[in-house]
Amino acid sequence: MDDETAELRDIFLDATGEETVTERQAESRGSLVDADDPEAVDARLRDLVRTMRERYDFETELRTDAYVRLIREFYDGDDDAALADALDVSTETVRRARLDCHLVRDADRANEDAAVRETEREATRANDRFRDAFAELLTDADLEGRLASDSREDGLREAAEDIETDVSF
Repeated sequence: MDDETAELRDIFLDATGEETVTERQAESRGSLVDADDPEAVDARLRDLVRTMRERYDFETELRTDAYVRLIREFYDGDDDAALADALDVSTETVRRARLDCHLVRDADRANEDAAVRETEREATRANDRFRDAFAELLTDADLEGRLASDSREDGLREAAEDIETDVSF
């Protein structure tokens, strides 16, 4: 250890009162999952639902696995009646569970329901983090977004190549 490193170490020890400079490192689970592995996707969805349940007051008593199924089938395009049949609950329970997960349909917005507005505000405050995570896991939205932006950039670059930029002000 050179003098500067030793001096920095001494400053750290004086400032923190700790004898050790390093912390134990634990491998984080990360957020990337194999979209072709349904078990990995379900595990990530369960983690997201648990996080939401800790952060927000869920209005239904559905179990986490029921929420995961609801989220999956929502992204498969099932309507509330089909979701209610699949979960063996009422359509109102499905609607409240969808709103718990920030999953809002256009028809919900059209009705201008106060619960929908609160859900939209809650989702916005979370930067749509949960909706985006669900979409990333269950759709090709992330891939489509990247490919679309790449094609737009390529198209603009080619279109702008022949433009004369000799402009005087």
